[in-house]
Amino acid sequence: MISIGAYNHLKVKKETDFGVFLDGGDNLEILLPKRYVPKGTRVDDEIEVFLYHDSENRLIATTDRPYGVAGDIVLLKAVDITPQGAFLDWGLVKDLFVPLSQQLSKMLKGQEYLVKIYIDEMTGRVAATEKIDQYLSNETLTVKEKDVVDLIIYRRSDIGFVTIINKLHTGVLHFADQFKPYDIGDKLKGFVKAIKSENRIDVVPGQAGFKKVEDESSRILRLLHENNGYLPYHDKSDPEEIVAFFGMSKKTFKMTTGNLYKQQKITFTKTGIQLIAEA
Repeated sequence: MISIGAYNHLKVKKETDFGVFLDGGDNLEILLPKRYVPKGTRVDDEIEVFLYHDSENRLIATTDRPYGVAGDIVLLKAVDITPQGAFLDWGLVKDLFVPLSQQLSKMLKGQEYLVKIYIDEMTGRVAATEKIDQYLSNETLTVKEKDVVDLIIYRRSDIGFVTIINKLHTGVLHFADQFKPYDIGDKLKGFVKAIKSENRIDVVPGQAGFKKVEDESSRILRLLHENNGYLPYHDKSDPEEIVAFFGMSKKTFKMTTGNLYKQQKITFTKTGIQLIAEA
């Protein structure tokens, strides 16, 4: 079975002057235009291709890689507007259509929008929607506290950013837990900090516990090596200065440098931290 809006591994069935036809099963032949055919391709070779419909509604294959596949949530730019909807640049020759009914507000050419890519049930074609909430639910959770998760910055709220968790749930990344600026559509790794009543989720960037300390330890050691073994930051430094230079909170900085001190990799001076030379 082939999958529209996804990558498929298909065998070359026959060659022509304008490309090759791939075996889609059930006597279905799918054209891979000549410009996308890898050099040296022969009959019976298997090729990874992305399948979608062209402007004439023909199923077609490409070896180009779009910015997202069916099921993905991505930030895309509007490149054309029509009375029926908008077209977004998703990295292929044919732009991705967002029906007017799937827009939260009328899209404008040149603006970027966070959308979910889906397969339209009526047409079977790949499309996109701004109405992402219908695909998200916290009613039954698939995550627990301390789980590492994939996050997408969804929208700003009064207390932080609402994030999309693993393309399934929503959570809040509080302003207090942000160690650098974020924009709508940014993707990052994080972990579930807490699950509250009514399955409300708080998330934090990075990794939980000492795994995070180990990651930050490597960063501090690298920065020390890059600055002749000394950095003018310590437990009395301004928290904003630490965030700006290290990309971590002051609490994480103190915990990490304390761990490095115990490992005898750094020492504390009156004005900063000093790398201990290896014997």
